[in-house]
Amino acid sequence: MGDIDLEQQEPFPVDRDGRRVRDEPDGGRKTGCCDKFQQSVSKWMLPEDVRSKYLERANCCPPPIFIILISIAELAVFIYYAVWRPQKQWVTLDQGIWTSPLTYKPESRQEAWRFISYMFVHAGVEHIVGNLLLQLLLGIPLEMVHKGFEVGMVYMAGVLAGSLCSSIFDPLSALVGASGGVYALIGGYFMNAVVNFREMIPLLGVFRILAIVIFVGTDFGFAFYRRFASDEAGYNVSFVAHFGGVVAGMTVGYVFFSAYNMKLLKDPRFWLCIVGYIVFVLFAVLFNIFLSPAP
Repeated sequence: MGDIDLEQQEPFPVDRDGRRVRDEPDGGRKTGCCDKFQQSVSKWMLPEDVRSKYLERANCCPPPIFIILISIAELAVFIYYAVWRPQKQWVTLDQGIWTSPLTYKPESRQEAWRFISYMFVHAGVEHIVGNLLLQLLLGIPLEMVHKGFEVGMVYMAGVLAGSLCSSIFDPLSALVGASGGVYALIGGYFMNAVVNFREMIPLLGVFRILAIVIFVGTDFGFAFYRRFASDEAGYNVSFVAHFGGVVAGMTVGYVFFSAYNMKLLKDPRFWLCIVGYIVFVLFAVLFNIFLSPAP
């Protein structure tokens, strides 16, 4: 009986934390609804070379907690201002949200929490429904693949980048809505689809890229109209948060979403994005303290 060369044996599959992944045979096991859903998610979210690793450890429990909880919180705040606070009508909210301690307003930017909390306040039914649908349809599959920490980091990076960009490039405008976070998810997913286009089923790749381009172009068009052409009274609502969210997604989001089954701390792209993001935040803080034309 010959000696076994352990160095030539294939290593056990492990996840990004070094834990061994179960390797169970598929034969004789009936494919359930959860397994079919996981297979569909892997085709939409991952390049072909890592799908098998994802399916080996995929599990519907725990569910994607972060994106669900953040959506419930945003809906709860909208219901509060639409129902319990006095409004002339609730299809498009008016004075209620502009007096909210959550809304970002340039004259109140010294209240630093507003740079984050504005994501909970929405200006009307169309606004809240659009953001919730997008972040649930895209965020749940992303969180199933990349887990809540990664998706949460990208989402919050987009929210903060959106408000800071607005304070620099549109400093006299107010800001409401979770578009910065939603666009960060879109930007990260878009970059991943473009870079791994050949490995993510070309037909689906073309469809998803076109869908993102069409949606983003349409939404930016409406945002420009609301900002520059609309005659609505009150605060001007900034559109720059969309740009900030997209840039955060195409940088920070791309690193998180493309590093599946890899240790982020060993990825030089991760540190490059982190350093760049910190430099941007410091510049924005200094701008708001010393250079902003806002009162």
